[in-house]
Amino acid sequence: MDAQLLEQLERITEEESEILKGNGVDMGQYSDRGGALVDSAKMLSRGKLIAIRPATRFTAFPDHKHNYIEMVYMCRGQTRHTVNGSTEILLKAGELLLLNQHARHAIAPASKEDIAVNFIVLPQFFDVALEMIGPHNPLSNFLIGSLRQDTDGISFLHFQVSDVLPVQNLLENLIWNLQKQEPNRRSLNQNTMGLLFLQLLNCTERLATDETSAYQNALVMAALREIEEHYKTASLGNLASEHHVSLAYLSRLVKESTGKSFKMLLQSKRLSKAAALLRQSRMPVREILTAVGYENSSYFYRIFQSAYGKSPNEYRNSVK
Repeated sequence: MDAQLLEQLERITEEESEILKGNGVDMGQYSDRGGALVDSAKMLSRGKLIAIRPATRFTAFPDHKHNYIEMVYMCRGQTRHTVNGSTEILLKAGELLLLNQHARHAIAPASKEDIAVNFIVLPQFFDVALEMIGPHNPLSNFLIGSLRQDTDGISFLHFQVSDVLPVQNLLENLIWNLQKQEPNRRSLNQNTMGLLFLQLLNCTERLATDETSAYQNALVMAALREIEEHYKTASLGNLASEHHVSLAYLSRLVKESTGKSFKMLLQSKRLSKAAALLRQSRMPVREILTAVGYENSSYFYRIFQSAYGKSPNEYRNSVK
């Protein structure tokens, strides 16, 4: 991160000065409502949709909720977070944590060297980003879920992207713009956030959430449906692009979940369908191999022989 920005963020705030004198966190500066709700009305100037502030250090920040979306970017060092009373997150330098406004959040004490930036963001600020990233992905699901009045949905997104330079550059640009109050800042900041989210969609294999297992299972199920419903043209690469994950990541999930590679599962489905057509129809073998997705007849004959111990014609004759 830019040295000048780090120097500004490292400065001890008035709040931290009081903490160093032995006082705890004064929740009165975060809310007029009492309890453990951090209120956007106290954190944002009138009419503002987004603001940033250095994360409070030197003491534990008690369990709380907030009526806005919070993004925590770790500029240097690390901090420990607890979400919903049980999920422990170690946020390291260069990583990003997004918290739904329904999530409960507590933070362990940080040292002077542990510098984080809190983004306080009202949901409507993300309108441009939502248009840019489109529907049916982890980020859009998270943002839409934040609008719900109940506590269902994704509580947090933890992006482990410290080595992804475009993400780091966009976050630094966003912090810089918000610190410097640049002209045309709302449009500039909303579009920068949209570009950031587009980059994060390329990093979903580096994403952890409270629904990580469900998300991974959904990806595997999508791959299996692709084989069942589109076995002639099924492509794991196309599916990976559609869900904004890398081909290697999706391939690994399928193998870990089923014990077989996508290619093996697809081949098994195609051969099973070919065998059914051999049993149930009089279609020529050449038409059958094309119908199930093969173009090379010698390759088809070889793998069919390996799977069934007979050539396609021998198999057809054996089941008459």
